[in-house]
Amino acid sequence: MKRMHVMLKVNNLNESVEFYRTLFGVEPTKQKEDYAKWMLDDPRLNFSIAEREGAKGIEHLGIEAESKEELEELRTNIDRTHGLKREEGETTCCYANSDKSWVTDPQGVAWEAFHTFGESDVYANEEQAACC
Repeated sequence: MKRMHVMLKVNNLNESVEFYRTLFGVEPTKQKEDYAKWMLDDPRLNFSIAEREGAKGIEHLGIEAESKEELEELRTNIDRTHGLKREEGETTCCYANSDKSWVTDPQGVAWEAFHTFGESDVYANEEQAACC
């Protein structure tokens, strides 16, 4: 079963963690010095925040697949949208190893379709320092 994904850029991670911890009523599933993530089941949501350069607020939206097969289904749907597509493939981002595809909607909102298959000790590979 797929899970909705929301990624926000924030000014102050600790302040934002406290806000979302209180809002969701649970501790983050993963927290680093510059990143936090909640894997919620009700609603089914992968919600992450990060202290990163650039405009604050919604960084991108996405759909997380639980399997490679679900990711291929999402990629088929992306192909049908006729939106601006970008295949990222296997990558390290947000302290995780994933396989990703991207599409931009008519308003310019970036959507990520991805399947995570492992954890990482780094936010991103050096060549992908600005992942997301």
